[in-house]
Amino acid sequence: MEMTLGNKVVLVGTGAVGASYAYSLMNQGICDELVLVDLNEEKARGDVMDLAHGIVYAPSSMRISFGTYDDCKDAAIVVICAGAAQKPGETRLDLVHKNVKIFEHIVNGVMSSGFNGIFLVATNPVDILTYATWKFSGLPKERVIGSGTILDSARFRHLLSEELGAAPTSVHGYIIGEHGDSQLAVWSGANISGTPIADQLSSERKEEIAVQVRNAAYEIIKSKGATYYGIAMGLARITRAILRNEQVVLPVGAYLDGEYGEHDIYVGVPSIIHRGGVKKVLELPLDKSEHEKFSKSIQTLKEIQQPFFSLPN
Repeated sequence: MEMTLGNKVVLVGTGAVGASYAYSLMNQGICDELVLVDLNEEKARGDVMDLAHGIVYAPSSMRISFGTYDDCKDAAIVVICAGAAQKPGETRLDLVHKNVKIFEHIVNGVMSSGFNGIFLVATNPVDILTYATWKFSGLPKERVIGSGTILDSARFRHLLSEELGAAPTSVHGYIIGEHGDSQLAVWSGANISGTPIADQLSSERKEEIAVQVRNAAYEIIKSKGATYYGIAMGLARITRAILRNEQVVLPVGAYLDGEYGEHDIYVGVPSIIHRGGVKKVLELPLDKSEHEKFSKSIQTLKEIQQPFFSLPN
C-alpha cells in the first residue's frame, strides 16, 4: 500500500507543546487540515474554537477540528505531543517508564485506523519514544521521525549569533546525540557562512555555551513550568519540510543503521528531509573528541532503552 499523501496533519496531545505547534501551523499556513486529538476533549474543543477564530488573519485557509484516532486513516502526518510532562529537577530520561506505556496505547490506536503516513514525535525522552513509535507501528524507519536536536541546535545557533553579532540564520552549527544531558556541540563544523567559529572562542567560552544549551530547558522549566514555543517552531519547520518536499537538512531524531558506526538507535543527527520522511542521514566529520562524546551519548540512550526493547550487543 502506498504512503498517504496530502496535507492533513493529526496532532495527538494538545498540552502546551501541542497547542503551540497547532498555533505555529496556522500562523505559517503549513497544512490544509489539522485534527486535534486529546483525552481532555473539552480542552481540545476549546483549542479548536480559539484557533479557528484566528484563521481569518492567517496566510491561508485551514480546516481545524476535534477528532479521534479514526481521523488518522487519511493523515499525511501524525504528530505526537502527548505524555507525562517533565517536572522541575526531572531529566528527560526519567520520563521513560511513564511514557513508553502511554505511547504503546497511542501508536496502536493510530495504526488501527489504517494510518500509512509519517509519525513525528516530540514527547520526552524523545529519542527513546521515537524508537518505541517505530517498534509499535511497524512503519519503515524513515517514516518515523523524532524532533531530535532541532531545538538544541536552534539554541546553539541563537547563542552563537549573540556572541558573534550575526543573525542566527547566518550561523550554522549542530548539537547532536541525545536530546538531553549527554548531547554534544559539534564545534569542528560550526561556522558563519563558511568561516569557522571554533577558533574565535576560547575553550572555556565554548564549554560555557555548550552548558547553556544543555541546561536551557531546566532554566525555562524552573521559570515557567515547561518549554513549548521553541519546540513548537521546530516541529512546524519539520512538518513544512515534509509536506513541501523541501529536501532540506535538519537535525532530527533519525534511525542509525551503520552511520557513525552505530546501529539500532534513534538520535539527533542532521538528515535530509523530504516527502517520504528521512531521505538520508548525513555523517558529520567529527573530530576524535566529538566522536567519543557521541558514542557515549548513544550508549547512555541504549542503557535506558535496553529494558524495554531488545537491542544487539
